[in-house]
Amino acid sequence: MDWSHYRFRSVWDLTAPPGAVYTALEQVDAYPRWWPQVRRVTRLDDSAGLVHVRSFLPYELVVTVRETLRAPDTGLLEVAMSGDMDGWARWTVRPRGADGTRAVYEQEVDVRRTLVRRLAVPGRPLLIANHALMMRGGRRGLAAALAV
Repeated sequence: MDWSHYRFRSVWDLTAPPGAVYTALEQVDAYPRWWPQVRRVTRLDDSAGLVHVRSFLPYELVVTVRETLRAPDTGLLEVAMSGDMDGWARWTVRPRGADGTRAVYEQEVDVRRTLVRRLAVPGRPLLIANHALMMRGGRRGLAAALAV
């Protein structure tokens, strides 16, 4: 097993229409306004940016994200990731019930940052919990932003 390889899946059920959720998720530059763990986003060009994330653990990951798929008609957003993590991430946005949305986040990455790789075996449960806390913060932040 490659201890520096991670697969994540998070499900966000939101009480907002799918179009509003999709619009919020495609505007990565605005993530720091509502997602506390996304500390900074620096636009590199029309389809890429540098994203700084930090959750509970005392380290920051810096990742270049490059858009690979934007399909509002199917509710898909996908990026390639490189830097402290290499891999991909995808949002799938679908209607849920009469007026809600289910946003599914999937990510598959290999961690490249030296410190995180050194902690891969003993710290794996902490790294997974750290990601879960980050996703919980994002869901709460987006729900609050959409409610305004």
